[in-house]
Amino acid sequence: MMNHNARGELCPNCDGHASVAVTLGGRDRSGHLRTITAHCPACHGIGKPFVRRVVVASAGR
Repeated sequence: MMNHNARGELCPNCDGHASVAVTLGGRDRSGHLRTITAHCPACHGIGKPFVRRVVVASAGR
């Protein structure tokens, strides 16, 4: 099995599990479990490393 994290394909903070459902406890009137969605703060719910790219203009052109 290949380690995908070694190639930088998965977010190192959430290991690719970028969004999770968190139960609030209890159920609503129709019997559904109350949940909220929480996203990884590092990758913003993408599951891959967030890379900021900076473009540097070359002088003299």
